[in-house]
Amino acid sequence: MGVAFKKPADVPGKTWPAIAIGLFVAFGGILFGYDTGTIGGILAMPFWLRQFATPGNNGEITPAQDSLIVSILSAGTFFGALCAAPTADLLGRRLGLMASAAIVFNLGVILQTAATAQPMFIAGRFFAGFGVGLISAMIPLYQSETAPKWIRGTIVGSYQLAITIGLFLAAIVNNATKDRNDTGSYRIPIAVQFAWSIILVGGLFILPETPRFLIKQGKPDKAATALSRIRRLEPDHPAVVEELAEITANHEYELSLSKATYLDCFKGTVGKRLATGCLLQGLQQLTGVNFIFYYGTQYFTNAGFSNPFIVTVITNSVNVASTFPGLYMVEKLGRRNLLLLGAVGMAVCQFIVAIVGTVEGTTNLAAQRTAIAFVCIYIFFFACSWGPVAWVVTGELFPLKVRAKCLSMTTATNWLLNFAIAYATPYMVNAGPGYANLQSRVFFVWGSFCFVCIGFVWLMIYETKGLSLEQVDELYGVVSKAWQSKKFRPQVSFQDAADMGTAGRGMSLSEIGQMQERKRSVAHVDNTRY
Repeated sequence: MGVAFKKPADVPGKTWPAIAIGLFVAFGGILFGYDTGTIGGILAMPFWLRQFATPGNNGEITPAQDSLIVSILSAGTFFGALCAAPTADLLGRRLGLMASAAIVFNLGVILQTAATAQPMFIAGRFFAGFGVGLISAMIPLYQSETAPKWIRGTIVGSYQLAITIGLFLAAIVNNATKDRNDTGSYRIPIAVQFAWSIILVGGLFILPETPRFLIKQGKPDKAATALSRIRRLEPDHPAVVEELAEITANHEYELSLSKATYLDCFKGTVGKRLATGCLLQGLQQLTGVNFIFYYGTQYFTNAGFSNPFIVTVITNSVNVASTFPGLYMVEKLGRRNLLLLGAVGMAVCQFIVAIVGTVEGTTNLAAQRTAIAFVCIYIFFFACSWGPVAWVVTGELFPLKVRAKCLSMTTATNWLLNFAIAYATPYMVNAGPGYANLQSRVFFVWGSFCFVCIGFVWLMIYETKGLSLEQVDELYGVVSKAWQSKKFRPQVSFQDAADMGTAGRGMSLSEIGQMQERKRSVAHVDNTRY
């Protein structure tokens, strides 16, 4: 199907509202990407170094201070992601996003902009990170609960596109202000973030709450109104009634099995899905992409590259441009195939960069050009596969009753590994007592994890392309091996299961599917007799 903004012929209603809503909410990724990208350039600005260096360090930031300043944002995002579930379940997906951007994130930006010394700057980084963590878990949640199944992968994947745009904008602004000899060199890039949060919050004022959240809250009338706005159909249209009935029946079936507690996230197929989501998000970070975007400017500077800020702009440009084919391929190739392709491509590129840097060094011009070329190719493979698809897969893995809780934990895993890598990288790369002095050899580490990604995808990632969120529940209920998931065809109707009463609710999805298939076969035989 690819990125076909023309909906299938058998799908009633309008296409553009759901696409517009999903793409606008993805704008929140700019907050994530811009904040991530800004710090890499600021840490290499001469004025910022003089202003924030502690006495006795000759106007330099120590590797320990470097790692703390960079990684404290990720520590904040870890706790923010964990708090996203109660926030999204208490306030709702929409109001939760608004509060996170308008209050928490902006507080962090204010503290960073006003700071003239490390303590306030670090505190601002933490609160900005806390807001980003909240937003990063709730955006895929909102998108997956409003997007039509036939284009859900592209819409949720657009979140990663927004992240890459944020990284690119940060590189542009940093390059424009890096030579200023006043506080504007770092305050301008930081204060620009107010604009992104204002745009996001302003748009959320007019967007609807997700129908699935309203069903979970026991508000079917409001859910019908919200879904009718998204699909541009009347609330009593048969398509709206049927979709809401299936969502409601699925939710009631899930609740009939157990209550929605954190303990339920670790049981049965939900526990398997949670492990898949957490490992996927963790491995996304272990591919080493944020080494490039957090420390790229510093790395290129220390390695003797000319114009390191320009190199950073180039890598961010590649990151943005490469996300677009990913939005096409996520629906064309499917989730499994695209993740496998990306892991193989990233592994090859990482090892080439590591080998060239180890054998030829980084001061040789030919070696520099080779390294930059393969870093860009690596970024291409990441940006069109593991970048967007990790958010797509985790956004559609979980049943409604625990979706917010599970998504908060998978996103928190992303940020936990982000924090660990951001904190450890200066110790891994730099020379000196207590440091590993890996330099270009650090790419051997990232390349090895890319090989782990290949095995993980084959063993753990189910193909969910073209399935509704309710059908994903059935997929995990009846298919035990990930590599067999492409053969899956939905059989269960949760509305029919609800009609079966308490007996239907006591059955497994596999048993319900078999019973419904037998009924369809009997009905078919009866029809052929007349």
